[in-house]
Formats: sequence, structure tokens, C-alpha cells
Amino acid sequence: MNAHHDQSAKSRKPAFGRTLLELPQLNKGTAFTREERLRSGLLGMLPYSVESLPSQVERAYYAYTHKATDLEKHIYLRQLQSLNELLYFQLVINHAAEMLPVIYTPTVGHACELFSEIYRKPLGLFLNYPEREHMAEIIDNIAHEDVQVIVVTDGEAILGIGDQGVGGMGIPIGKLSLYSALGGIDPKVALPVVLDVGTDNAELLESDVYVGWKHARIRGQDYDDFVELALMSIHRKWPHAVIQFEDFGPSNSLRLLDHYVDRLCCFNDDIQGTAAVTVGSLIAASRVSGVSLKDSKIVIVGAGAAGTGIGHGLVSTMVNEGRDSASAHRQIYMLNRNGLIRSDSVNIRPQQQNFVKEPAHLAGWDGGYELLDVVRNVKPNVLIGVSGQSGFFTEAIIREMAHHCDRPCIFPLSNPTSKTEAFPADILRWTDGQAIVATGSPFDPVDHNRVTHEIAQCNNAYAFPGIGLGLIAVKARRVTDEMFNAVANVIGNAEPAVEEPGTSLLPPLDEVRQLSREIAIAVAKIAVEQDLVGCEINCPVEQLVDDNIWYPSYEH
Repeated sequence: MNAHHDQSAKSRKPAFGRTLLELPQLNKGTAFTREERLRSGLLGMLPYSVESLPSQVERAYYAYTHKATDLEKHIYLRQLQSLNELLYFQLVINHAAEMLPVIYTPTVGHACELFSEIYRKPLGLFLNYPEREHMAEIIDNIAHEDVQVIVVTDGEAILGIGDQGVGGMGIPIGKLSLYSALGGIDPKVALPVVLDVGTDNAELLESDVYVGWKHARIRGQDYDDFVELALMSIHRKWPHAVIQFEDFGPSNSLRLLDHYVDRLCCFNDDIQGTAAVTVGSLIAASRVSGVSLKDSKIVIVGAGAAGTGIGHGLVSTMVNEGRDSASAHRQIYMLNRNGLIRSDSVNIRPQQQNFVKEPAHLAGWDGGYELLDVVRNVKPNVLIGVSGQSGFFTEAIIREMAHHCDRPCIFPLSNPTSKTEAFPADILRWTDGQAIVATGSPFDPVDHNRVTHEIAQCNNAYAFPGIGLGLIAVKARRVTDEMFNAVANVIGNAEPAVEEPGTSLLPPLDEVRQLSREIAIAVAKIAVEQDLVGCEINCPVEQLVDDNIWYPSYEH
């Protein structure tokens, strides 16, 4: 910290009275002791009883369970976070599996759509295009002197619901809640950021309550210049901060990642995080099916950022298992809205190029190139859906797959739930309980033939909190493909009893905090091996990670 900040910190008066109760990072509510109440001017501002944190959590959980809908629960948790941050995180840690769908997918999608309607108190940093000439001042207005992890979005491609403009802020807020609850990252070093570059959502532009900039989206060079200004300003203020890109549009997500991956410690969770969790889940599935990834035939439906990211992650793992890159690409068949991507397909994007199928590869092909044709000809043992098309995996397609594969791995990963390619109960019924299923949205267990099938949610929350923790621990300068390979292997081997009938491929979400530690250690070790650390390493990596794990606790 420089001399100016030292001086300002010394001269800053401690929060007192009502002001203290309005600061979520300092407010303890009814947990303030008698001495603290007297010392801080709080007498008469709180009920008489002094509660412990566990008692507060119990009372908060009671209030939570009495909310009628998931949206009401989401709003309640958001308000609690803005009142008493530590209580909020302890509540979420205690009930992680139950609350994750409310904090994040699928409920957060609805909350983003209603962001302006439910907006109460500002959280995070709003970088608004019309105010760009004040960027340095805006960054300096943030009180945090030690920001270590940032999630940033421009709100263009929120989950499966599209352009939400400034409402996309709900995504960084939700993601960073999981960084702290599941990864043990101190919320005081986390910063959600939205780049408000306008919106092309006609409903928002016409809305009387929309709180963002009512203007068509800025694009082209103006957009690139603004992103550069924002990210470089952030980097100058917090040079060691990890930057996670989230829910950028298809024309920008991979392009921005490629542009900044060698300049900043950054990654795109929609591309790389999704790939790591999916590949990890397939590694776990291979232990059930007996078919290794390198010997698998894989069909991916959806060739956007998530689909191509998964494809590249699979290739990397196959190469690690002994295949050469060219043959690994040949084992993966990718479909977009026009069917199988072939050399004569139109509008092939650069990231799809390695998955293009040449005529020689399709010699003897029977029929067309729609999904049912592909399944009939390829006879895959893995089917992955990131298409955003509800019901796209039909009964005919699933039965055709099961006809030639004893234990088909079927992953309908699109979310929210309304976008899923197939429901787990249907998949298990159509395959007589033999399918190995993981989904993008949460689903209840399915009973089939007296076996209860736990449905793994292939959720990025298994990966990104631990990735961030590992990067922070060693102040990593860059994020590399080898780190994501390591993450996939940790996830793939995390559940020792996966061979039991009906067992989930992934550990319970209530246990992710321990998994995050293992992922963080793996990521940090790769950073050390690749000489990408930004601090001195004077102790084992495990200790560095442990020293950075935050636990909610009131300080007296």
C-alpha cells in the first residue's frame, strides 16, 4: 500500500452508530457484544439479546425457508448479503447444495431479467460507457485496496436467456458468492463488474424501470477500445487480480479471451470452466462405462463457446492419454443449428475448424447430417448437449444411441432447466436405466427399476472457486491449458464410490469446499512448474493455499 493510502487509512474514522449497521462487511447485527454496542454508539439501535453466529444462521434459515418462491429466496439472500455479509456466507456454506440453485442457476437467470425491478442496494462496480472519460476516477472510487478476484460481464449472453444489459450484474454477484462460499475466498477481496455498453433487448430499451444505459449495444472498435480501457485500468489498480470473463456474447467471448490470455491473469468460465467440469465428469463416467476418453466417440450438439471449449478440453485429455491431436479431433463430431459441421458447411468459425469433417471421413455415410443421422452413423458412447434447445435429445435419438452402446454417457448441459435437451427421468426410461447422466441444471434423484439414480449437476461451481483460490495463492501471472487439465483430473477422481449403481458422478455440492482446496493446490503447482508465480514461494504450496482460505468469523 502506498503512502497516500496509508495516510488516508490512518485519518479515516472508524464506522460508528447507524453507519456501522449499514456497512455489510462490518455489520454483525445482533451479534455485537455489550462492549461493542457501548463503544460504537449502538445502544438502542439493536434488540437487547446478543446472539452467536450459529443462532443468527438458524434464524436466517428459518426466514429463508418461509419464502414462497425461489425468486423470493434469491431476493432475501441478496438483501441479507447487503446487510450482513458474514452471516450471509455462513448461511450459504451451511446449506450450499440447497441454496446454490437459488443463488445461481437456474434462479439467477430470472433475477437478471428482473434486475431493475428488484434493485435495492448497489453491489459491485458499474463501468458505464457514457462515463468512460472518468474511468480512472471510477476505479479509484472503489474502497477495496486489495481486490484479488474479479468477475466481469457485459450482459450480452446471460445463461440461455440472452441480452440482459446491466441486469447481467446478477451473474458476477452470484459467481463471487460461490467463490467465497465454496472456494474460501475472502469476500472483501472480490469485486463484481458489469460493462454497461448498452443493450439490444427491445423490452429493456422501452422499459420505464430499466436502470442501465438505454442505448443500442456499442460494437466494433468503440467496444474494443472501451474493454481495453476498462481492463487495463483495473489491471493498473489491482495488478495481481484474477479476472474471470462471464457471459459475453458469441462474437466476443473467445475473441476477448484470445486477446487477453497472455496479457492478464484471466480465463473465461463459460469456455474453460465448462470444459474442465465436463471433461472431469466424463473421466468419472469412464470409470463406470469402462471406455476411456481416448477411445470414445463423442458427439457435441452446440458449437458455440461452450461446445468448442469442451471439444478442445476433450482433445487435450485424449492427447494426455496417448492419442495424437489429429486422431483425437476425428473422434469428436460437432453439430451446430445446421447439423454436423462439415467442410462444405457455411459460416465455420475459427474455433470450430479442427472439428470439421471432410468428405473422406464421411465415406459410406447413411442418410443426412441431423443429430439422429449422426448418432446412427457414428455410434457414439458420449452425447453432450450445449445447444440451448429444449427437448432436442428425442426418444428416437436416445434409443438409437442405447441400441449400440451398453452404458451411454448422456449430458444435457443447457440451462436454465427450460433449455435442457432432455430430462434425466426420460433418458433413464429410454435406456432402461443404463445411461450415465449429468445435467447442467439441478434435478432430483430418479427412481428406476428399484435403483435411485443421483443426477450429477455438471456445474462450473465444482471448478472456478478452486481455480481462483489457487491463482490467488501464488499470485499467478497467467492461466494456462495445463491448469484446466489438472482441474479436470481432480474432478474426475473426486468421488471414490462412483462405481456403485445410481451414484452421482460428482461429490455433493456440500463438499465442494474441500474439492476446491484440492483444485487450488493442483492449479498452484502448475503455476510453480510453469514459472508463472508472482510471489516468493517459501513454503509448500499446500500451506500457501491453506493460508488463503477464508472462514466466516466475527472479530471482536
